[in-house]
Amino acid sequence: MEHKMGLYETPFNSMKSGKKTVEVRLYDEKRRKLNIGDTIKFTKLPDSHETLEVEVVELRQYPTFTEMYESIPASDFDAVGDTVSEMVNQTYKIYTPEKEKEWGTVAITIRLLD
Repeated sequence: MEHKMGLYETPFNSMKSGKKTVEVRLYDEKRRKLNIGDTIKFTKLPDSHETLEVEVVELRQYPTFTEMYESIPASDFDAVGDTVSEMVNQTYKIYTPEKEKEWGTVAITIRLLD
């Protein structure tokens, strides 16, 4: 099954280069449809002309972004040098703590497809 998601330029380029192997999302209705072996087509935001395709190789659920960032190496997010609280604060610019509490979070481990 193919899923479509948007990704801002910095994480998009990081994923494209192979440095970012884990994508972070709320575990909302859309993400609950993901399964290992599915593909995700990421579209670069805000300029939607560039896309990349990945395969889902692992899905890990966490109650909070803090717990996720504490248990997965920062290098998997291409966030080496950032503290857990810095990573959480960056994530809260996209998702609210209220949404995090409502849905929980999911770490999507991906493999680039050609």
